[in-house]
Amino acid sequence: MTLPNYFLADLPPEAELSPAMITEACLSLKRNRAHYLAVRDTPSVLRTLVRTGEDWLEADYPYRKFALAEGPAHTGFSTQTIATGLDGFFRHLTGENLEALLAQELGTTQRLDAFCASSSDNRTRRTALATGPELVGHITAGYVPNAAFMAIVLGLLTRSAQFIKCSRGGSFLPRVFLHSLYGSEPKLGACIEMAEWRGGSAALEQALFEQCAAVTATGTDEAVEAVRRALPPRVRFAGYGHQVSFGYVTRDAFLGWRAKKLIAAAAADVVAWDQLGCLSPHVFYVEDNGTGTALQFAGQLAEELARREASEPRGKISTETAAHIAARRAIYEVRTAHAPDQTRHWCSPNSTAWTVIYEAEARFALSCLNRFIYVKPVLDVAEALRGADPVRDHISTVGLGAQEHELEALAKQFARWGASRLCPLGQMQNPPLTWRHDGRPLMGDLVRWTDWEQ
Repeated sequence: MTLPNYFLADLPPEAELSPAMITEACLSLKRNRAHYLAVRDTPSVLRTLVRTGEDWLEADYPYRKFALAEGPAHTGFSTQTIATGLDGFFRHLTGENLEALLAQELGTTQRLDAFCASSSDNRTRRTALATGPELVGHITAGYVPNAAFMAIVLGLLTRSAQFIKCSRGGSFLPRVFLHSLYGSEPKLGACIEMAEWRGGSAALEQALFEQCAAVTATGTDEAVEAVRRALPPRVRFAGYGHQVSFGYVTRDAFLGWRAKKLIAAAAADVVAWDQLGCLSPHVFYVEDNGTGTALQFAGQLAEELARREASEPRGKISTETAAHIAARRAIYEVRTAHAPDQTRHWCSPNSTAWTVIYEAEARFALSCLNRFIYVKPVLDVAEALRGADPVRDHISTVGLGAQEHELEALAKQFARWGASRLCPLGQMQNPPLTWRHDGRPLMGDLVRWTDWEQ
């Protein structure tokens, strides 16, 4: 299978983009939206998205087969990692979940089609209509495709033309998804453009921003702030900066037959997208009152990561990244030799495929990712929160390994501390479609509301 040259991202790497090309592409998107997308109703868009999601779950779907065959060379992820990640996203793309998303964000699934009233609106004799922006620009980062996938879904739901700018080398999986949409509905595909260039290409970005009514951006705090500063004042903006995540395991959850299942779930969170997403854990805090529970957790997690490496190997990494992991390992080898009661380490032999570090210090540690995980003993939630306090403003997800009767109290503590998402271990990199990214509404930064007082 060979992808046709429908999008700017399909051009060969040596092709040079110009501001004039970006401007013309945006103008074409707006014209196509007026003819093909703005006139669609919500049920027809839902049918297209649901059908596409179902296709991607079929083993013999040509675009899925192409993504799995060519993906490792383009993204660095292994075939198995890509397959697991694709399944995780497209299993959520159902009619029920899309309707739940619209109801959550807009109050009703019909809000984008007609003036509707909620129960409170009825009391004031008011109805409201939500309208998506004419053209929204999405600035994405990295190789994990979920942010770009979700941007495409949200743009179609709001009937907005979209220009998706990917980082250099990061467009492959979103581009294949976009081609699958174009293959089933060319008119919808013609309302979306995708390109990639290095961040900081001011002339290209200025040409894009001048045409957009709204812009979203994901990446480092510095990159997101640079986009915000470059936008014209009239353009609405939603920025998602650097975020980190961690897991928390209670003593009772790691007892008896539950331990094996819990370890498997924790390993799944480390392995998913090779730990490169904002939802991937850097640390697992494990309740330990001096009985060695956290040390046992670390050792069993290492054994499970070794098994996962055989069935779902980590992707290829650069020489520089491998050297960084090796240097970090060397630090803990020395610490283990001098204070084995405070530090232990387990790692894949003859490779940097996975690493587990047990460290008695509760202070949050930033992992170098690529399946490099810390396990830290704590007495209780309070000690874990004190340890994570330096990154409190950057916490996205907390994965919980706890007994049913413990969950509500834990959830309240983490919510009041500042976590925007709580989930079971094993689901950290697999949020539902209705997940409020960084605790914010998904559509609130995009749609414009019109109130009709009667």
